[in-house]
Amino acid sequence: MKIAIIGSAHPLRGGLAAFNERLAAELMQEGHEVVIYSFSLQYPNFLFPGKTQYTDEAAPKSLNIKTVINSVNPFNWLKVGQQIKSEKFDLIIVKYWLPFMGPAFGTILRRAKKKKHTRVACIVDNIIPHEKRPGDKAFTNYFIKPVDAFVTMSKDVLKDVKTFTNKPAYFTPHPLYDSYNEPVSKQEGCEKLNIDAAKKQILFFGFIRRYKGLDLLLEAMADERIKQAGIELIVAGEYYDDAAVYNEIISRQNLQSTVHLFTDFIPNDEVRYYFSAADLVVQPYRHATQSGITQIAYHFEKPMVVTNVGGLAEVVPDGKVGFVAEPNPQSIAGAILKFYEPGSLPNLQESILEEKKKYSWATFTKVLMNAIGD
Repeated sequence: MKIAIIGSAHPLRGGLAAFNERLAAELMQEGHEVVIYSFSLQYPNFLFPGKTQYTDEAAPKSLNIKTVINSVNPFNWLKVGQQIKSEKFDLIIVKYWLPFMGPAFGTILRRAKKKKHTRVACIVDNIIPHEKRPGDKAFTNYFIKPVDAFVTMSKDVLKDVKTFTNKPAYFTPHPLYDSYNEPVSKQEGCEKLNIDAAKKQILFFGFIRRYKGLDLLLEAMADERIKQAGIELIVAGEYYDDAAVYNEIISRQNLQSTVHLFTDFIPNDEVRYYFSAADLVVQPYRHATQSGITQIAYHFEKPMVVTNVGGLAEVVPDGKVGFVAEPNPQSIAGAILKFYEPGSLPNLQESILEEKKKYSWATFTKVLMNAIGD
């Protein structure tokens, strides 16, 4: 098939770009011709909470990426839509994560779609956003009209999609982020980060936003039981929130010696050091749909503690590859301590490998292709 993917890609950085690039590589490996239509302007700078939207890493080899979409220019949407239409794609795949993109994507798809020839499949991260704004519902309703089928990576999101439309919608788990380098030893990872490999190290990874609950984890680190156990926390990810909130907890709870902050953006080639240095990955989210961090942890074969929100517990079986906690400091602390109890996770490595098999890209693309066949 001739396939267009509409969404973030190099030189944009982050999980959205990584997902689309890995999806394109998988589809090409399966014999399809793939073009990614990415953004010349994804967000105006005043709307972007991080330091920069762009990476200085080299572009992925062999991918055809066109950086042409301006998210705030309606004339551009019409032009890009016409450009895609002229290519006569069999399938257009669009990633939807934020209603802000609804007008741009909806207009492009209306112009790009050739009736009875081009099908449109949407991969939905969130159809109801974590942080709500006026116009969300109207923008999403506008977007979904030209879409033929939806694929979600969380059962909760699947339910949300069905409140908007009766079009075909399917669930399949988020596939592995397996494009990172291979792990190194804990010793090497800790040496790279200049932390003590002899200590118990846990990891919070990813952009720091309120809904991800880093503040809950910091309060858990202040639990006397955690302090007595000698557990330390690695925080690896850029602030998309006010850093003062987290620094206040660290200062108030006297956590300066046990919390290691790495709050710049983590380049892809350095991700392995953070996961390799950690015994356990913790996702203390207040609310969630699915999380790509889970699939990075599976790639590096790391056990996890997740909170019982959204789809997190669906992919981290409690007592098998980690533990599920409630989104409060006491429960999170208890789950971390349970992990360090001898024998608390019998057959851990075998269980991780067994779960990891479920999240192949081939499984994901099979569901995606079946969705547009309906």
